[in-house]
Amino acid sequence: MKTPAYGAVQAAALLLALSAVTASAGPAEGSGPPTDPSAGAGTVAAGWSWPLSPRPGVLRAFDPPARLWLSGHRGVDLRASSDGAPVTSPASGTVSFAGVVVDRMVITVDHGSGLRSSFEAVRTDLEAGDAVAQGDVLGWIQPGHCTPAPCVHWGVRRGAEYLNPLAFVTDLRPSVLLPPLDPAPG
Repeated sequence: MKTPAYGAVQAAALLLALSAVTASAGPAEGSGPPTDPSAGAGTVAAGWSWPLSPRPGVLRAFDPPARLWLSGHRGVDLRASSDGAPVTSPASGTVSFAGVVVDRMVITVDHGSGLRSSFEAVRTDLEAGDAVAQGDVLGWIQPGHCTPAPCVHWGVRRGAEYLNPLAFVTDLRPSVLLPPLDPAPG
């Protein structure tokens, strides 16, 4: 027979466990932003939207390197409906770069607070200094990045730190299943 004190102890233990899970449920360092992109809460950033429509599938996930100089995937590859599909700004900002890097056309938008989004391979008519609003067309996907599938590579950085772009448009916190509570003694 379980006593009411046992139920109180079980409830207290559950609350402690939940507070530990909640504290650790936010994104790992370097993996994403939060409600306020300058904070570290772990939920979707306010005012950000997907850069492709309809909502794209992820062809290659964010896989940052353990050290800055190691190989990894510092963004996500998003499946597009077709080559030439428009890429839109996920948040307002100012174009800080539009040009070729190595062999790919790249456009970068400075969103303020140290946050920058970069997209490749994207042909654009915009130039550095152009203001963009959230949802404005930045350019059009060029073939070849994810051959044979059409895609765009989307990266986000805060300063020199790469972040998981999906954390700006999707809640990435893990789901937590709770144990059933014992019914109150009757």
